[in-house]
Amino acid sequence: MKEDYILIIDDSETNNILLEALLEDVGYDTKTALSASDGWMLIHQHKPQLILLDLLMPKISGFQMLDRLKASEKFADIPVVIVSALNEPDTIDTLMKAGADDFFSKPINIKTIVSRVQELVPPKATSN
Repeated sequence: MKEDYILIIDDSETNNILLEALLEDVGYDTKTALSASDGWMLIHQHKPQLILLDLLMPKISGFQMLDRLKASEKFADIPVVIVSALNEPDTIDTLMKAGADDFFSKPINIKTIVSRVQELVPPKATSN
């Protein structure tokens, strides 16, 4: 199956809906997960082009999810953009060292996050 989708993992349905709407508006296919374990299942079914990942989630945190992804030979190459309210410089530094490709603080700046996603995963030309 196709890999050309962006996976949004956030335990807030509101955040998932917002990010999904923003990205679909500019032509991306998306899938959402409300937990890291749901996200992990989707990743195993169909590898995404990019993951937008929240940090503060029950059971498995975004930190643990990032570590798992980057430790996996099969998934380490997926770009991961962190979207979180945890925006202390030390936290961001730790995430970047752990393999995150970028960090966006909540509440998100819509233009900058869409533009960064477009840099990491150029939109495909649509034939509609």
